[in-house]
Order: sequence, then C-alpha cells, then structure tokens
Amino acid sequence: MARARARLQAEVRRHLSSRGYDEVETPCLVPAPGMEPHIRAFEAPFVPEGGGEGRPLYLHSSPEYAMKRLLAEGFERIFQLARVFRNGEVSETHNPEFTMLEMYRSGTDHRGIMRDLEELVASCAAALDRDGRPRARWRGSELSLAAPFDRLPVAEAFAAAGVDLAACQGDAGRLRDEGRRAGIEAGPAGESFDDAFFRIFLAAIEPHLGRSRPVYLVDWPASMAALARLTPGDPRWAARFELYAAGLELANGFFELNDAREQRRRLLEERALRERLGRPAYPLDERFLEAVGRLPDAGGVALGLDRLLMLLTGARSVADVLLFPAKDYL
Repeated sequence: MARARARLQAEVRRHLSSRGYDEVETPCLVPAPGMEPHIRAFEAPFVPEGGGEGRPLYLHSSPEYAMKRLLAEGFERIFQLARVFRNGEVSETHNPEFTMLEMYRSGTDHRGIMRDLEELVASCAAALDRDGRPRARWRGSELSLAAPFDRLPVAEAFAAAGVDLAACQGDAGRLRDEGRRAGIEAGPAGESFDDAFFRIFLAAIEPHLGRSRPVYLVDWPASMAALARLTPGDPRWAARFELYAAGLELANGFFELNDAREQRRRLLEERALRERLGRPAYPLDERFLEAVGRLPDAGGVALGLDRLLMLLTGARSVADVLLFPAKDYL
C-alpha cells in the first residue's frame, strides 16, 4: 500500500506538471483556519521562546486560503499535496490527519477544473492498474474511470429520489414534507434547510452515485455555495461540484468567488452559526479576504488522496491505506 501511494503521488506530480501546473507549499500552521460550521480545527498555540504573550495558531483543515492568495499574486496553475487536519473525524472514510490534493487554474471556471481533474483521475487509475487501464473495483462495484465523467445536477438527483428540490425554494419545512412524501425521514421541525437536505442526501442519494463510472454532482443550492460563485443567470444554484465514485465522495470544487464583500458576509454568517452550535468561532483571515477581491476567474478543487487510493486499490477503510492510522493511537 505504501508503494501504491508513492506511485499515485508520482503520477499526480507527473501528470499535472506536464500540463503546466506548478507545485507549491503553504504553511500547516495558520492564524485563521477554515470557517466551515462542521469542521473543528486542532489548536496549536504559539509560545515565544524568550517569553511574552503567545497567540493561537491552528493546523489548517485545507490550504485553500493560502493558495488563493498565490492566485491573486499571479500564479496561474498550482497544486499541492498537503497534509491537512480535522479534529474529531474518525470513520471508515475519515482520519484526523490526511492528504489532500488541492489544485487551481486561473482563466477558467468550475467546468475547466472538472476536465483537468477527470483527466488526472483517469491517468492515476491507469498508473495503478496492472494492465494500464483506467478502472477500479470497490465494494462490489466495477467502475470505468475513463474521462469524461458523468454530470448530474443536484435537483435531478433529488428528483430521482422523489423529491422536488427546486419547488422547496430553500424552505426547510417544505423540504421535510417532500422527503416524507417520498418515504425519507428528513429530520425534526426546527432544523435548517441544509440539515434536511443532507438527511435526504445521505439516506437516498449518495449511496447510489457513480456506481459504474464517476459522476460530478453539479449546481448545488445557493445556501451551500461556500466559497463558490452563484450560477450566472440563476442565483438559486451555486457553481459548485462534488465528485463521487461508487457512493464515495472524492472531491469538492468551485468556480471561485472573487467578491470580497460577499465572501466576508458568508464567513461572518458561518461564524455566527458556529457560535449557535457551541463551536469555536475562529478569527477572519484578513489577508485572504483582501486577496479574494483580486482573484482572477478561476476554478479550484480539493481531492481526498487517501480516498482515491482506497478506490484504486479496493481498500475498504482509510485505515488500510495509511501506515499509521488514527485508530492505532486513539
């Protein structure tokens, strides 16, 4: 498995460098981690050796903020094989420390980075296959990983499960009613639209995605835009995608938001939600926010390299692809 990881990383570097991408490194210790409501960062306080007041630092959950600052400074195609950290995440597909491939390309949108990613995944699959073919077998599914991958709007995926997502218009109660009519429990009254969405999604949609070939789930509800732009001409949806294979989430990407005021509003909204959930409210990264207003048009994506390795080797658990999984010391 260690040798398979080495081959995978070597192929990532070979493939992306041949297409004009530069590999970069950014700090693991940061003054402001990501603000996603359901991710908790590891705190690592800095204590000056000569005395004096220390300050909080955090192990990053993603190199996204720093890499976007590089985009704003003129880097055009960049990638990083980053060690990232998320406190509390241990399961068959989660480890608190893992490897993320983060890549960005300026002068394109989310569709351009989707094409780059599917070509990379196909190339990696061929590099690890004994016959040099882009394929995988995982949890009973035989998959072709040849590009291009399928594209499926989120609303169509919900419609296939009997739920009219667009008709709910972002209303949590209507979405819960739609779910129950389709025989899917969507949670109790009082939960948010996003909560009801993911209850339906995890129960009735995600397990069936990408069973014979990978699929990009595209056009997410605007409330889930995160760091993505809204779809031009239809602000109900975000220019965001996720990649799935055999029911396994592999990647999350955006047509990157470059409106600093809107980005600040979203981060403040997420920080307020963290406070309501009783989670640490992290500081805003002002250098990142300044850079957002200077970003060119760009597409970006984060791919879980350990999960891709699971898929390509047939491993059942992320622990099977790590030399030192968290389950050995937690």
